[in-house]
Amino acid sequence: MVSAALLTLVAVSCLVAMEALHRAKWPSRGPYTAVIAWQALGLAWGVSTIGALLAYGLSSYELGAAGGLLAAATDLLTGQFIVSEFSQGIEGLSHLAAVVLAAALTLVLFSGLVASFVQVVRVRRRHHDLLELVASEHPDVPGARVVDHPAAAAYCLPGVLRSQVVISAGALEVLDTRELAAVLAHEHAHLRERHDLVLLPFSSLKRAFPRVRLVRTYYESVALLIEMCADDQARRRSSSRELAMALLRFGAAGPAPVPAGAMAAVHAAEPTVMRRVNRLLRPDDELPYHAGAVIMGASAFLLATVTCLWHIPI
Repeated sequence: MVSAALLTLVAVSCLVAMEALHRAKWPSRGPYTAVIAWQALGLAWGVSTIGALLAYGLSSYELGAAGGLLAAATDLLTGQFIVSEFSQGIEGLSHLAAVVLAAALTLVLFSGLVASFVQVVRVRRRHHDLLELVASEHPDVPGARVVDHPAAAAYCLPGVLRSQVVISAGALEVLDTRELAAVLAHEHAHLRERHDLVLLPFSSLKRAFPRVRLVRTYYESVALLIEMCADDQARRRSSSRELAMALLRFGAAGPAPVPAGAMAAVHAAEPTVMRRVNRLLRPDDELPYHAGAVIMGASAFLLATVTCLWHIPI
């Protein structure tokens, strides 16, 4: 029961830390570090919550979450697990309910991740095939395909073999040469660093819990940080002002809806554009190296702690 209590404490602490991270000011100064912190907190919350349920439900084995799970799997094959738990009355039923809840949460999280991945791959494949029919090369836009559409749009379709940056004809009309180069650098940063895979666990969590407002809010926080990461990469090749002006022009032109599975420079009706523009035009000091190292170390320590707690045999 000690491991169950400690894992529960970690799970609750992760929720508190997520809320603090969502409200903090420093993530915009170090978006890469903040994204890693979000990943560590999300993973630690899921693993510790499942572990707490298993540790409580399998406490009769006195082997902790990991050891109890292996022992229960063996007993489950012979039917002894269910018989023994039912024989303990109300307490046994609560243990059984905890194990069932842990299994259900694991299934929801894993199936959500797989379903999101399969859906994204399918949608991207369909959109790639469509681009072969409607998009064309353009001499002024190297490394991208141009779609003849009046709305201003710029997005990328990540993939293992077929990654593509797409610009609309409407975007070419509102952007000058330097602004266009900044937008292309932003989209290529998404492709090069596979930001779609970074965002996938959070989008799958939003898919698994679509009506939980907190999950949607945290997803939007991570998505904004990923856009900031791409902005930082883009301004290494173009000036911050050019990228900021491009974002403002997209917003003024009314950006087109982004196809499913794509990552866009500006999403339709994105409420965070001005935050990105202000950050580009009036940048804060970058997060100090030692602060980033502390946060990274704390993230690693958190995951190691959760792993150890799974193996506490009490």
